Amino acid sequence: MALGTIADGISRTVDAVAETLTAPFSDPVIRLGVTGLSRAGKTVFITSLVANLMNRGRMPQLVAAANGAIRTAYLQPQPDDTIPRFPYEDHLARLTAPEPRWPDGTRRISELRLSLRVQPTGLLSGLSGPRTVHLDIVDYPGEWLLDLSLLDKSFADWSAGVLSRIGDRPSGADVSAALAAIDPAANLDEPVAQSLADAFTAHLHAARDAGYSDCSPGRFLLPGDLEGSPVLTFAPLPATPGAGRRSLYREFERRFESYKKNVVKPFFRDHFARIDRQIVLVDVLGAVHAGPRAVEDLRHAMAEILSAFRPGRNAWLTRLLGGRRVEKILFAATKADHLHHSQHPQLTAIAEALLREAKDRAEFAGADTAAMSIAALRTTVEDRVDHNSAPLDVVRGRLLDSGKVAAFHPGALPDDPAHLLSPARDGAKAWLDEDYAVMQFAPQPLTLKPGDGPPHIRLDKAAQFLIGDRL
Repeated sequence: MALGTIADGISRTVDAVAETLTAPFSDPVIRLGVTGLSRAGKTVFITSLVANLMNRGRMPQLVAAANGAIRTAYLQPQPDDTIPRFPYEDHLARLTAPEPRWPDGTRRISELRLSLRVQPTGLLSGLSGPRTVHLDIVDYPGEWLLDLSLLDKSFADWSAGVLSRIGDRPSGADVSAALAAIDPAANLDEPVAQSLADAFTAHLHAARDAGYSDCSPGRFLLPGDLEGSPVLTFAPLPATPGAGRRSLYREFERRFESYKKNVVKPFFRDHFARIDRQIVLVDVLGAVHAGPRAVEDLRHAMAEILSAFRPGRNAWLTRLLGGRRVEKILFAATKADHLHHSQHPQLTAIAEALLREAKDRAEFAGADTAAMSIAALRTTVEDRVDHNSAPLDVVRGRLLDSGKVAAFHPGALPDDPAHLLSPARDGAKAWLDEDYAVMQFAPQPLTLKPGDGPPHIRLDKAAQFLIGDRL
């Protein structure tokens, strides 16, 4: 085992050295990781981003699109033959159909390569012709990203953290009752283990459905071909000093370590460690609607996410030695089209405050990080109505459940994010002075002019932050 580990490390170092030595003679590649928390809209983001990079009429804040440096963009076969291709064409067809529908969400990793033909600008523009920049978009579930924080935790530490917050979450009482009925020091009984794992898995599903963000381990929610396996048959347990080798506690501890080794580490090694830029899509409005505890959970999840990154720039020496660091991380509050533009600054301020708190908690430094509010696909139009003899800014859209067009105002977000974050940190059960609503809108039928991609809000600004410096 030791020799295999050493050989594997040598092989990866050789691969990294080869990549570094050949990089100056090959087309540059940007590996962009796209993930999100609890229905934040990863699939729609990728589909709209690719469509708007191929038809750049709505991308004025992406400098290379605005000044014409991007001559053309086209899809190519992805470089990783063992990863499923992101079904861009199918998703775009759904969104642009006469009766558009939202595409299915992300349940596994996938990839897509978009190649951009770029004309250099500035002093060198007249000395060289167009070059090709490959954008490899890696789509993966947000639950997998949260799993990376498990690598630095023991079973005891993870269990203590989960059990400390489970009581305030949906179905948490069911897990607590199941734990109260068993003795962790007793010998392993597989039906008991399965019953505990089932109760914990049901709790994770209920928590995610209620708007909570930190719902790891992620494969409990997206098991795939691991469903029913021992690596997904464990649950948090209270500290049990002196538990024997054959006890339930020791077996769950072993399975937790196996989960890290056989599920989390391969994802980190084979995919996550190769990412250059990362966007994390966050449904801030959904968390605000779910209440203070969901906002606090989101804050905790963002800190866990940042702790998983190894920040810093890809210096040539670092890459030569086999290290690779994420250069830029964008936290994007999605569904900005659910708000009138007059409230977009408040939504952005809340996302920035959550990021700042997460950076402090994770002792994070090095990479270029930012937060902004976006809508990858705009589904509403803005309007103003009379309400209680006063004008009220609203958005109008087609409701997902009924298909009817309705005006919507979710509640006035505070100018000071502390008015939300402080009650969340203090464990408040509800907001004192405002009820925040959430609405599910259906995509609107689109009529696109030649050269235009789907309508959006600040997708071009997000693209400029993530890849603009490399174009």
